[in-house]
Amino acid sequence: GLVIDGRTLAYALEPTLEDKFLALAKRCRSVLCYRSTPLQKSMVVKLVRDKLKAMTLAIGDGANDVSMIQVADVGVGISGQEGMQAVMASDFAIPRFRHLEKLLLVHGHWCYSRLANMVLYFFYKNAMFVALLFWYQFYCGFSGSSMVDQWYLIFFNLLFSSLPQLITGVLDKDVPAEVLIAVPQLYKSGQ
Repeated sequence: GLVIDGRTLAYALEPTLEDKFLALAKRCRSVLCYRSTPLQKSMVVKLVRDKLKAMTLAIGDGANDVSMIQVADVGVGISGQEGMQAVMASDFAIPRFRHLEKLLLVHGHWCYSRLANMVLYFFYKNAMFVALLFWYQFYCGFSGSSMVDQWYLIFFNLLFSSLPQLITGVLDKDVPAEVLIAVPQLYKSGQ
């Protein structure tokens, strides 16, 4: 692990030393920055995101974490005694730090699964619709006439673009939450 304070971090984030700092941080399993300014926190997240091309997650509980949360790809705000500034700036909000495990392992896995299924569903839906229009052009002699009334097209897209997401979002849970917590390696399979 690497533990670095704010004064040392100011030197490590200089343009001449940031590559060495990043190389050292990559060798560690965890990096802890303490007594650092909000600007330093956001600079560390930006450095990791830009140089390593990695997806970053920032977790904060107060106003001093807002810049770090906004720079990260995914921001999690913890509502607590320091106020709601971090929650208002974040993508996700949790009441306590202990809920982070469930947010990442359970809801993160389910989100990956649902997004993958929805991308395939929309690709199939649009491919079938375009194929139907293509074959209709052979029937009408490529005259450009409309196959169906515009209202039917609106209702088709409304029906097949809204209901599947609602049903999938509520009912699709490929693995129970208890199993996802017990076997955290399942999160990696979703990616």
